[in-house]
Amino acid sequence: MLELFTLKTEAFGLDISDLSLKIAKLKKRKNSLRLVSFGEEKIEPGIIKEGEIKNEEKLAEIIKVALRKVKGEKLKTKYVVASLPEEKAYLEVIQLPRLSEEDLKSAVIYEAENYIPLPLEDIYLDYQIVPPLNLDHFDVLIAALPRTTIDPYLSSLKLAGLQPIVFEIESLSIIRALIKNGFSPSPILLIDLGATKTSLTIFAGNSLRFTAFIPISSQLFTKLISQNLKVDFKEAEELKIKYGLEEKTGGEKKKSKIFEALIPALVDLTQQIKKYLDYYQTHASHEHLPPENSKKVSKILLSGGGANLKGLPELLSLELKLPVEIANPWLNILTEGKKETKDLTFEESLKYTTAIGLALRGLEEK
Repeated sequence: MLELFTLKTEAFGLDISDLSLKIAKLKKRKNSLRLVSFGEEKIEPGIIKEGEIKNEEKLAEIIKVALRKVKGEKLKTKYVVASLPEEKAYLEVIQLPRLSEEDLKSAVIYEAENYIPLPLEDIYLDYQIVPPLNLDHFDVLIAALPRTTIDPYLSSLKLAGLQPIVFEIESLSIIRALIKNGFSPSPILLIDLGATKTSLTIFAGNSLRFTAFIPISSQLFTKLISQNLKVDFKEAEELKIKYGLEEKTGGEKKKSKIFEALIPALVDLTQQIKKYLDYYQTHASHEHLPPENSKKVSKILLSGGGANLKGLPELLSLELKLPVEIANPWLNILTEGKKETKDLTFEESLKYTTAIGLALRGLEEK
């Protein structure tokens, strides 16, 4: 949401997380879109911690390596749409009177002080009006992050020879990738299960309505398997992928050791999701949806690499008593029904959800 450059130009998406970065670039061909460049590079632990960049120079070098190794077409642009960490962001939908553009900007700055627990001089603040616009007021999504968080991202990208045209909070990129045409007639919970955290985003109507993150992750699952089965991390990852949450191994009718190892984390995960669902459904307002649709979440969409865990959708559906589906990151790109490209399998595509959303934003800036 934080625009730094207004020249209409070609840009790619760059998703930066604690342990990896992912690149995606889309191109328009007549009436269709296609993925033309993509890539992934690991980030050593400690360079980024909980969304805070600790070593700008090292991150810049990793970005340069990723740019050189990109698959598909070589990247010929320095312009980038980059992600910002969800856990550092403040997002809120507020109501304001219908005002002129200049007066609205002043009102947002004034109201932001009621929602953001930091001095205004210490944050970057942006906003957008949420449709529908034919109301007696404006619904406005405000977004803010500390300058101490954003400035190192800007510095790292510039050290890598890139020019960011937009910084965007992860949840907004995920929404752009997973919500058909940016609209849902009823609230949907998006769960992005990443390597170091799980983000929860509720989207309703035309806008994000609620966001949170929890420190349960795909890597935590692997760590628990490693500890309980006394195997190294690599083998634990392989076992997780092979068996997932299957309760039967071989022909034996007993819970697998892998499933048992993951029970504490899965219980924690479902309890925290329930807590946030309950909070949202008792606090939701101003969504301008039909009364029967206005508060109750209708379904859950899973994305991120952790969504590939076998049996996870079924377990969450059982515990949360809601339909749970694996999301399709190509929903707004490929023809209806398609879930992968010739270069990226569906399973791999889930890891690129944020990068794909950022790449779509890059096309909007052209």
